[in-house]
Amino acid sequence: MKEIILNATNIKEYFPVKEGLFSSTKDYVKAVDNVNIEIRKGETFGLVGESGCGKTTLGRVLISLIPPTAGTICFMGSNLNEIKKSEIRKLRPHMQMVFQDPSSSLNPRMTIKQIIGEPLKINKKFKGDALNDKILEILKTVGLDEQHMYRYPHEFSGGQKQRIGVGRALALNPDFIVLDEPTSALDVSVQAQILNLFKDLQKKFELTYLFITHDLSVIKYISNRVAVMYAGKIVEVALTKDLFKEQLHPYTKALLSAIPIPNPKIKTKHISLKGEVPSLITPPAGCRFHPRCSECKPICRDTEPVLIELRKDHFVACHV
Repeated sequence: MKEIILNATNIKEYFPVKEGLFSSTKDYVKAVDNVNIEIRKGETFGLVGESGCGKTTLGRVLISLIPPTAGTICFMGSNLNEIKKSEIRKLRPHMQMVFQDPSSSLNPRMTIKQIIGEPLKINKKFKGDALNDKILEILKTVGLDEQHMYRYPHEFSGGQKQRIGVGRALALNPDFIVLDEPTSALDVSVQAQILNLFKDLQKKFELTYLFITHDLSVIKYISNRVAVMYAGKIVEVALTKDLFKEQLHPYTKALLSAIPIPNPKIKTKHISLKGEVPSLITPPAGCRFHPRCSECKPICRDTEPVLIELRKDHFVACHV
């Protein structure tokens, strides 16, 4: 088994809800609630779920962009909860993020040279001609060239902007990158190019990815393992090939049944979910999926299921 690069235990991320600007906290949005996750070196770990389930929040917590309300995160052997801020700064170049919307994640007043060169300057990695050479090397790595260095973000297409975002993430030679829906804002043809770029970069630099998306076809193409998230909880984790072959959680079954099959001769049964996604302020007792589950049992309404291994490397949180 490969080395574990990141291990998160009992992670919670609660956001306070207040009635007014100066009032006390009324309640909490439980965006991530008691999540455990292990990511192995060199793999692409997929994280899927509906919008608002806590995927992006979890990704930001794992690389210390926001501190967890509770829980422990160990990255490359260091406990991020216990080390000083100065030590976290030393680790930060090893963990980076590529954001969902390439247009809003790039400063419109900076040239591409400035955008990619900024992390290099902050970390005092290069200066002068060496800095220019490094920026050009990064641009070529992501499929751009020297003529793009002095242009501004608005002069590029969506796919090119995302390549710039990837280049910025690569600037400090990271080990772990969180990819937050990096292809959702792109055309289908451009999506394929960016996905292939991620694969090529992973082979070249031995990168580890957390790939966040709601697109199951993308996850099937790029990930080694997948975690399914629902209402702030991880409900199923498995090897990608195993998850698409056999789903153990009713929510995962419903998700995969929504994937269109291009062959009209193959008939599939679409599972429609009743009701709405529960509030993360007042989630239901027991299993959070039970109000929408067609297989719900009395125990599901009262007792919260824990993630257990039912098959080899296949974990599920379900009483059914």
